[in-house]
Amino acid sequence: MKGKVNSVLAVILVAACLPPAILAQQDKKGANAALISSLKSARVIELNFIWDRNSPLLGLNPPFTIGLQTGHKQTSGMIPGGIAFAADMMFFSGQHGSPNIDALGHISDNMKLFGGAGAAASEGPAGLLTLGSEAYPKERFINRAVLLDVARFKNVDALAAGQEITAQDLEATAKAEGVEIQLGDSVLIRTGYGKFFEADRAKYAGLRPGPGEGAARWLASKKIFLAGDDQMSFEVVPEKGTIFPCHRILIADNGIYIVENLNLEELARALAESKVYEFALILNPPRIRGATGAAANAFAIIPQ
Repeated sequence: MKGKVNSVLAVILVAACLPPAILAQQDKKGANAALISSLKSARVIELNFIWDRNSPLLGLNPPFTIGLQTGHKQTSGMIPGGIAFAADMMFFSGQHGSPNIDALGHISDNMKLFGGAGAAASEGPAGLLTLGSEAYPKERFINRAVLLDVARFKNVDALAAGQEITAQDLEATAKAEGVEIQLGDSVLIRTGYGKFFEADRAKYAGLRPGPGEGAARWLASKKIFLAGDDQMSFEVVPEKGTIFPCHRILIADNGIYIVENLNLEELARALAESKVYEFALILNPPRIRGATGAAANAFAIIPQ
C-alpha cells in the first residue's frame, strides 16, 4: 500500500512541476479524447431519404435529372496506370433533396426579404445576392433540437391528408412529451407522412398534413432557429390549396429556416422508447453562393 501511495505522490509531484503550457496541452488532449469517445458511443440516426430521379417533387419546382457525362468505358486508357473514372452531371435545384433546406432569400413578403432588403434588388442571373444558402451559420451545424411527434400524440400512424396542425396541437404535444422549446432551438414536427416518401409517392405528393398559420405563429413566438417536418411542403396542403403562410411567417418575417422531406421514423421510435424528446441535430447544407436552398445531410445524435 505504501508503495502505491508513494507512486501516486510521485505522479502528483511530477505533474506539479510540469510547465503550465504542457499541463494545458494534456488537458486539451484529454478533453478531445473524451469528446471522441462520447461521440463514438452515441447513437447516430439518419434523417435522410435517398434522392433520385423518381423522388416526389413539388410541382412548383423544376425537375431533377442526373446522368453520366463520362463513364469508365469512355475514360479507360485516358490516364496511364489503368485508372478510369465516371463523372455525372445533375440538374439540381435548391428545392431538391430529402431533406432540403430553404435559404432565407427563398421567400419574400410583399417583395421584402427577412431583414427588409428588397427582393427584386437582391437577386440576379447567377442567383440570390443576399441570404443564399451560403449564409447558413456554421454555429448551427450542431444544434439542440426537439421532436414534436404530433402523430404519436394523436395516437395515429400518420395524420390525415390535408389535416392542419394547430398551435394548440404543438403546445399539447410538447406538454405531453415533457419537452421545453428554448430560444434558438431546431424544432422538428412528425406528421407520419414520411413513411409514404418511397412506399406511396402519389400519396406523399398529394394533399398532406402539416402546420397551419397558427402553428407557424406559435413557432415564431418561441424564437426558434429552424423548423422542419416529414413532408414535401412543410405546411398543410388541404383540398382548397395553400398560399404558403408558414413560409411567409417563418422565413420572410422571422428569419427561421424551413426544412422539408425529413425522415423522422427511426428517430420517433427511439425517442418514444427513451421518453426524452430532445437531441443533437447535425445539419450541414453546402456552401453554394446565391442558392435559394440546398439538399442537406441531416442526422440526430442521442445516447445509446
